[in-house]
Amino acid sequence: MPPDPFAHPSSILRPSYTPLLAPPITQPNDERTFPLSQRSPNAPPTPPQPPPSLPHTPNRTIITPMATITVPAREQHHPHLRPLNILRDLPQVADLIELCFANTMDSEGRRYVQDMRRAGTDNSFLKWANRVAETTTLPLTGYIWEHNGHIIGNVSLVPFRHHKTRLYLIANVAVHPDHRRKGIARALTQRALQHTHDKKVDNTWLHVRHDNLEAIRLYTSLGFIERARRTNWQAPTDNHTQLLHTDITITKRTPRHWDQQRNWLTRLYPDPLAWHINWNFAPLKPGLTTWLYLLLLDINIRQWAAVQKDTLLATLSWIPTGRGESLFPALPEETDPEALTQLLLHARRELHHIYPTLSLEFPVSRFDNAIQAAGFKPLRTLIWMQATS
Repeated sequence: MPPDPFAHPSSILRPSYTPLLAPPITQPNDERTFPLSQRSPNAPPTPPQPPPSLPHTPNRTIITPMATITVPAREQHHPHLRPLNILRDLPQVADLIELCFANTMDSEGRRYVQDMRRAGTDNSFLKWANRVAETTTLPLTGYIWEHNGHIIGNVSLVPFRHHKTRLYLIANVAVHPDHRRKGIARALTQRALQHTHDKKVDNTWLHVRHDNLEAIRLYTSLGFIERARRTNWQAPTDNHTQLLHTDITITKRTPRHWDQQRNWLTRLYPDPLAWHINWNFAPLKPGLTTWLYLLLLDINIRQWAAVQKDTLLATLSWIPTGRGESLFPALPEETDPEALTQLLLHARRELHHIYPTLSLEFPVSRFDNAIQAAGFKPLRTLIWMQATS
């Protein structure tokens, strides 16, 4: 995946990933943003730590409270900055994104660039996209920086709706390597903010990698504040995985566990972030209706519980989504971390004949070491930042 100031979720647009087009994230010390749907398997084994220069969201806080931020006043339009023209700009924008994120782009990122190039030559798609740019969850709206006839900077705006409220995701902030440190990324981001202000949308988000301190400083100076910090983890399945020697036992999750599990899931996967990731835990609810629904769709969900002396410590659910993000731990913040480790080890062993790798997305917390102890490696940590006006 490309490294850049905006870090979602994977390879390009990270939430509900749309194969046709999706936005990227940003990388350390560069005025660039790389694809939001990032699932790079090459990550250091040490869990990522929050940057020392910024206050880190406390472990007990999954998402910070709302605050009021003033969007910068309208900037004078720069002669090199203009709106994205999807009828002619997509191929050059694809080239720019590929250049900026070549070293970190994963398979989804490469597919994203290919889709963008294909879309740029598909007349029927371009006509459709030109009509729905402000209503579809695709990066069809944005701004580019042009120099001597070449696109050297880009920012995408992706519209979403959540509970009938409009919001925007800023993504794909990319600047050509030969033109960085000139304020182009700042100007593009300011213009994107002005766009959301003009549309009377006061809910604007972006993602940035936790180690991209320069991008974090830029976004903070523009009025963005941290709302959440979440890490993507991945591990191979293995039939020979050994469980811990402990009195914590793993059983099937039963209907009597559901109320606690639901409360824990609500805290760990908060609704204010659901517009992007679209968590759906309805299939986990016990009952005949859910059973019939899963039977008709041929979905085989697995659920386990970690129990110690008849006390429920944690649950783990595996939902086969086909996107890899299929494990959903649920536990209270005061539980024994070994309960989570034991559950994840059990899943790696039990699912070896179904899926070669397992992934989960989880808030940065004191459970990071427990996840790593189960053989999972961090792929990336993204900071969710929001600006409101």
